[in-house]
Amino acid sequence: MGERYPHMFLILLLFHGAHAALKDPVQKWQTLGGQRPLVIARGGFSGLFPDSSQFSYQFAMSSSLHDVVLYCDLQLSSDGLGFCKTGLTLENSTLIAEAFPKRAKTYKVNGEEIHGWFALDFTADELYQNVTLIQDIFSRPSTFDGAMGMFTLEDLVGLKPPHLWVNVEYALFLQEHKLSAEDYILGLPKDFSVAYISSPEIGFLKNVGAKLKKSNTKLIFRFLREDVAEHTTKKTYGEILKDLKSVKAFASGILVPKEYIWPLGKDQYLRLPTSLVKDAHALGLEVFASGFANDVSMSYNYSFDPSAEYLQYIGNANFSVDGVITDFPPTASGAVACLANTKGNPLPPPGGDGGRPLIITHNGASGVYPGSTDLAYQQAVKDGADIIDCAVRMSKDGVAFCQPSADLSTSTTASTSFMTKISTVSEIQNKSGIFSFDLTWSEIQTLKPDLLGPYTQAGLKRNPAAKNAGKFVTLPEFLDLAKATNVSGIMVEMEHASFLAKRGLGLVDAVSGALANASYDKEGGHLPELMVVSDDTSVLAAFKKFPAFRRVLMVDETISDASAPSVEEIKQFATAVTVGRGSIAQVNGFFLTRFTDVADRMHAANLTVYVGVLRNEFMNLGFDYWADPIIEIATYAFHVMADGLITDDLSLNLSYAILPADAGALVHLAAPGALPPALPPAPVLEPGDVLDPPLPPVAIASPPEEAATAAKPTDSSSSAAAARSSAGAGGCRVLAAAVASLFLLLLPSHGFH
Repeated sequence: MGERYPHMFLILLLFHGAHAALKDPVQKWQTLGGQRPLVIARGGFSGLFPDSSQFSYQFAMSSSLHDVVLYCDLQLSSDGLGFCKTGLTLENSTLIAEAFPKRAKTYKVNGEEIHGWFALDFTADELYQNVTLIQDIFSRPSTFDGAMGMFTLEDLVGLKPPHLWVNVEYALFLQEHKLSAEDYILGLPKDFSVAYISSPEIGFLKNVGAKLKKSNTKLIFRFLREDVAEHTTKKTYGEILKDLKSVKAFASGILVPKEYIWPLGKDQYLRLPTSLVKDAHALGLEVFASGFANDVSMSYNYSFDPSAEYLQYIGNANFSVDGVITDFPPTASGAVACLANTKGNPLPPPGGDGGRPLIITHNGASGVYPGSTDLAYQQAVKDGADIIDCAVRMSKDGVAFCQPSADLSTSTTASTSFMTKISTVSEIQNKSGIFSFDLTWSEIQTLKPDLLGPYTQAGLKRNPAAKNAGKFVTLPEFLDLAKATNVSGIMVEMEHASFLAKRGLGLVDAVSGALANASYDKEGGHLPELMVVSDDTSVLAAFKKFPAFRRVLMVDETISDASAPSVEEIKQFATAVTVGRGSIAQVNGFFLTRFTDVADRMHAANLTVYVGVLRNEFMNLGFDYWADPIIEIATYAFHVMADGLITDDLSLNLSYAILPADAGALVHLAAPGALPPALPPAPVLEPGDVLDPPLPPVAIASPPEEAATAAKPTDSSSSAAAARSSAGAGGCRVLAAAVASLFLLLLPSHGFH
């Protein structure tokens, strides 16, 4: 199994102002030559812009390490001009089918018939003048489609990249059509200075190598799938892998899929690493790994944190690859320059001038274990959370316990055990569910926790090995757990108090009693700081009698601003607020358009601001965050100046400076009309939105009529459907802030140094 880099650790390192990763400028790496690993940008920043486009290459240079390597997959036109474009056919990554609808052809390539539009069937002028590029991965921005034409190798050299890597994937196919990649490369002007040439064809590398003996260009043998046969030797790549000594005769390094180094099991968990890197280094071969991207499924070991994956290859205790080929070079740059070799560094304290925000859990480490279970809390403490949280729910017989939702079908196996308990409670939610207050504590204890991430239906599951792991935690157990740890504080969250009171369940009394029994109501001592959180001002008012408690108002609706009277109203009940991400950063078509003034309004009134919920899954992130959760973290920490971050995934690294995203910067690069019409702004928070009516007295028993109205059962067929639906729902600098200026094309490159 791979070593887990806790997301909390990564966030905490992010804020360490001393640039811990660069304290030792002569740091020794476990690469072949001892230098830091290279970041190789496949087609530029192809995770954001169309592959091998002008913007893609320029952005890669401006947002990555100063010695970033630009990677060009070589294509040849019919008249022998070299273009950079990944893939043999062009129809999936360009609009060539619209420009030349009748020019598709079928060729046999490596024994397989392939139909499509091939660069070698078009002149350079036809490609250059008529073909524009598009994004070929649907989860990536299509906003820049059709805006840029194909990019030649000469165009790429004109950008003056630090290093250039040319990959020749189909030399034999080109030769069969009377085009020579070898002649093209050997005929390049000397000032092109290609640093690396790679190919999966041994014959091509041997021929080129014989004529480049006096050159500094390194030849790299690219391995394909282990069961595929190499053209020259007719051996499979798996067989060649067992004879690396033969590769040393014609290449100085190898390029392998990342799974050659850290194999994945069928369950998508890492297996033990192979000895490939050490074996190759022992022979004097460099090792480069390919296949890195922030927005693809990765091993569950990484909890959807792309930085953790890079660290597995460059920062583990046993070896380091010599470079990584990636679609997201800024993330790889941050991992290499700032995150690697930082484990064990002292962490800065939260708060204060230049301090970091508090890291607050969302149902414990709910990105790793089912939320609000003992394992989720234990993992959060282990990962270094400052504040752990308990969202208090009530059982039918009055037991207070921690659970992400009052609807147990979203976070437990209730839908398989208590179908008859399905009901619709409009005061809680619009859809039907199985609610904690309809089950006794003994009934709830027969259930199992269920780890359902918010993007499970999209295929982004969270840690399936722990899907039903852990046990439920009562509020007293949570309080005792917190006392036994080194967390600095706890959050106790309360919702639906008025509704529960009408059902005969005193939420405020249950919480107050548990806190008093655990001595949290006493000032002084060494207990963690206690924050009581609610969206109901009457609940917060009930805790004014406890001066040791900090009261936090949950602003759960999305707002675009907060009026001065509403802020003054909040101050009557709370000293802090929690707000959603949508109330801080406005988004249109997954692009950030502007930051609101909500946090500034609250700060001006001396209210502390906590922002959440942050999640690692790339589908949760706007394009301006580059599918990198650390960029979003930096944005709320450095731009918004949030006092705390509420997160599912505790892999936050805060010991180095990542600059935040700049709202509107990417949008300005899009062609007019490329984005959908902007949505109307969210409402402004007003005093009437803040103040709640007084809590009703706790009923001795709910009248039958009221109970029937409040929890009306559905018919059996719709109950089953609802249950199924409910169960399935669910320095070191990265220059995100400089997006706009990066594309002032005459400006010099900026980035890591």
